[in-house]
Amino acid sequence: MSATEFEAFAEAMAKRPAPPAPIARAFARVTVLGGGPEGRLLACLCLAEGAEVTLFSAYGAELAAIRAAGGTTLRGAGPIGTFAAGRETGPSIRLSAELDTALRGADLVFVTGPVLKQRTYAMVLAEHVADGQVLALVPGRTLGALEAAWFLRAGGCEADVVLAEVQALPWWAREDGATLHLTRARPALAAVLPSDRADVIRGLARFLPDLVPVRSVVESGFGDGSGVVEVPALVLGGPAAPPPGPELPPGARPLPERDTFRALVGERHLAVVAAMAEERRRVAARYGVRDLPDTDEWLDAFAGTPAGEGARPVPDASQARRLLRCAVVGSLTPLLSAAEVAGTEVPVTSAMTTLAETLLGGDLAPAGRRLDTVGIGASDLDDARRTIEAIARGER
Repeated sequence: MSATEFEAFAEAMAKRPAPPAPIARAFARVTVLGGGPEGRLLACLCLAEGAEVTLFSAYGAELAAIRAAGGTTLRGAGPIGTFAAGRETGPSIRLSAELDTALRGADLVFVTGPVLKQRTYAMVLAEHVADGQVLALVPGRTLGALEAAWFLRAGGCEADVVLAEVQALPWWAREDGATLHLTRARPALAAVLPSDRADVIRGLARFLPDLVPVRSVVESGFGDGSGVVEVPALVLGGPAAPPPGPELPPGARPLPERDTFRALVGERHLAVVAAMAEERRRVAARYGVRDLPDTDEWLDAFAGTPAGEGARPVPDASQARRLLRCAVVGSLTPLLSAAEVAGTEVPVTSAMTTLAETLLGGDLAPAGRRLDTVGIGASDLDDARRTIEAIARGER
């Protein structure tokens, strides 16, 4: 082909209309698994958009508290107001302690809560899901959809379901009894398995604005920077690695507008975050994933802003331990596993994992997501890449 012919060909291709965007999947009936803050927020977001919503919890105390309050109130950013629950009349979130009843007829099922609870849901869902249903993990963290797919297959699931992985909610939530105080979070990466179901992400955007669709759950999984940010912020402290800002006298507390998660991240923490981020990018590149967020984007996404709109609340001691456990099990351990198969050294991630495990009082590696525990029993990188991509495309 001559240069002139090539230019003509390129011009003709440029004039061709772009393929139509996939029509968004319609989700009329939504079930939310988990009665914690994330589950209640998702239930409210879906009810606000006119969906028929059921919230399931296996814990009687959670459901009793929601019934006693009459619902959940949202304040701050987002769709503010009080969203009724357990009422017979008017728009209301239906409450259920029966999993099979909660799932029956649902178009979309949100799986929320800590990583280990998500794993439990995935194990028991195999016998209850039906053709056409979408299971969305929020937050998915690293290898979340791949792990859920493995447990569904291991449990004998034969239904044609789609798994979605969303790395964060669109709002940070601070819990105050039956009220959730919201601040706006950064856009979150999202992907589906099989990877050709783009209509699902468009449908999810009705409830979760500002999603950033990526090619596959492999990319969204490596794009999970939660452990990169949360572990250094929550583990390191004291004179050797103080948070930013002036030193406070004994007994003093920061001003409320400065009492934020981002305020936990000082200059020395940033060095650790940057090193862990670089290690994650190196491992991801070995698996063919190169277009990941930069370190500042991960900080904005998982630490929030230093103050004001977009600030992430500081977790209490119990919440911090839960975050650390989830970060180790669902974010750092998968990265270590992928690095081991790829033959890539990740010393900072390894050291931070050990430190977090020490503070939590146990070796969490056996409970962590690893390639060999999600159906990818490969010791060779090329074989692992082929297997992961086949699963992501829905071919296995």
